[in-house]
Amino acid sequence: MWFWIFMLCIDLLTPLLMVGFGKYFFKHTSKDINEIFGYRTAMSMKNKDTWVFAHTYCGKLWYVGGLLLLPISLSVMLAVIGKTENTIGIVGAALCFAQLILLVGAIIPTERALRKNFDRNGNRR
Repeated sequence: MWFWIFMLCIDLLTPLLMVGFGKYFFKHTSKDINEIFGYRTAMSMKNKDTWVFAHTYCGKLWYVGGLLLLPISLSVMLAVIGKTENTIGIVGAALCFAQLILLVGAIIPTERALRKNFDRNGNRR
């Protein structure tokens, strides 16, 4: 049972972080571009306008994605309660991998939105 609890905590961590950072990004976007924290790609760091746009857009994706992943992750882990440690480990690892794909996958629609709304110099279209 301890391993199931451990895997549940691990598998809820990514959706909770997505909700937390997503809300932070779209509610409290730093107006100053920095090299340490935030959604940092070449396009998002062109100017303050692209910086704020990227954080708002990606933040909303992460927030909604995290809210959707929370009940899904909980349901999947509840489905394996009482199973062998091997089964719990495989299901938990697969779930964690799928969550990370969604977390990192938010880069693709964010970059597309940036390119749709800004030219390559960072000027609004």
